[in-house]
Amino acid sequence: MSGMTTQNTEILRRSELWSSQLKEVLKDTLEAQQYVRWITEFTDGDTFTIPSIGTLEARDYVEDTAIQYDGLDTGEFQFTITEYKSSATYITNKARQDSFYASELEASFLPEMSRSLMEDLELHILKEGQPRAGNPAGYQVPGNANQINGADHRWVGMDVANSNQTIGTKDFAKAKFALKKANVPLTNLIAIVDPSVAYHLETLTGIADVTYNPRWEGIIETGLTAGMRFVKNIYGFDIYESNYLPLCGADQTGSSETINGDASGANAVCNIFFSADPSVIPFIGAWRQMPDVDGEYNKDFQREEYVTTARYGTKIYRPENFVTVLSSTDIIV
Repeated sequence: MSGMTTQNTEILRRSELWSSQLKEVLKDTLEAQQYVRWITEFTDGDTFTIPSIGTLEARDYVEDTAIQYDGLDTGEFQFTITEYKSSATYITNKARQDSFYASELEASFLPEMSRSLMEDLELHILKEGQPRAGNPAGYQVPGNANQINGADHRWVGMDVANSNQTIGTKDFAKAKFALKKANVPLTNLIAIVDPSVAYHLETLTGIADVTYNPRWEGIIETGLTAGMRFVKNIYGFDIYESNYLPLCGADQTGSSETINGDASGANAVCNIFFSADPSVIPFIGAWRQMPDVDGEYNKDFQREEYVTTARYGTKIYRPENFVTVLSSTDIIV
């Protein structure tokens, strides 16, 4: 009688082995909401108004004549809750009974629903300030330099390599100039760029004015961008990369823009520059309803249903503290 070998025990072996764990899709860190001034006194309704005041003028005075009095310009900034979002899923009784992974699957429902809503929020924040249909006040106009105090706040990247326009060191100097001309504090300077831009910056040669920032000084000390990948520091801008930046063109459609004679090409991305100083954060937002979970058993469909809903709004608050530089995503070769 022969012993047990691989030849005569084949029927006892499983043809395919399955792990006891589920593999999750890799996810980026979401950090844009840290750049938003979140309104807490917005307790009811869907529209919130913030009054604004202008500046006074200094005039020459002639002795023994009447002083000229000027009125102080006033205005208002209106903010509206615009987004009502939901994320939902279910599992049937039969699937729960038959699936080896049922418990792991159900445990993932709530964090995955929350994640989908947070991704939606990330996209909404990063596209604020970019061109919108009708060119509403405060939003940039496509194909236009969008000057403030004589300085451009929107242009096509000035570093040309491999016949594709992307961002170079000169763009950082120009962004800093634009913010300074708009009286923005040059503290906690942040640049959020597409990974293609980060690749280009990291592969430049002879770039003496670019430094690594091993201490993560500036913005990182405030905890505002703890999860976004740090790239470099150029002319005071701490640079982080994101996959959630909007496309160029009207209403972020990806149509090519020509600004001051330079064409962005189709599907160029909008890289943004601003100061994250708490006194001048560029975005404003409010939650009318934080993500809220409901669950119930549907007897008609014999399944457990889970729903997460949320209401919020975001808007560009200080367009003067906002610079956009367009770059081609085709730079990777």
